[in-house]
Amino acid sequence: MPGRRALITAVMGPLLLAGCGFQLRGTTELPFSRIALEGFAPRSPLADELRRTLSQSAEVVATPALAQVVLHALNDKRERSVVASTTASQVRELTLRVRLEFRLTTPGGRELIPATELLQTRDMSYSETVALAKEYEEAQLVRAMQTDIVGQLMRRLAHVKVSAG
Repeated sequence: MPGRRALITAVMGPLLLAGCGFQLRGTTELPFSRIALEGFAPRSPLADELRRTLSQSAEVVATPALAQVVLHALNDKRERSVVASTTASQVRELTLRVRLEFRLTTPGGRELIPATELLQTRDMSYSETVALAKEYEEAQLVRAMQTDIVGQLMRRLAHVKVSAG
């Protein structure tokens, strides 16, 4: 009865998958409507991605006086270090890091999230013979780490208690 098995599979398959809890991530609901960003470098790629992501759920304002909360970037760095090389000093492996240290306050200075560090690390092999491809791979890894950090930050912001008290 191959026809009957196919019918059962066709009917039961979607029902089983629906019960697994899988859900696409949507926009994050934030407990505030206006946020100011301070302390980021003028052309920080992380700040740009954070602004784009925040703008889906809240208004990013220019000054802390107009905001309900203020996100202070204490440290926003991209790091690249050599972890393995040949005896001829040719690089063979790199470690890439994207680091964000931040704190969240009200415009009046009340601390909502104390100084917190978010760190993403990736290891990458390297070869001078394919330097251009490795440069592209490095850029892609850094963008992925940056996106992960923005996602982690958004989840933290979603659980902030903004009301006084």
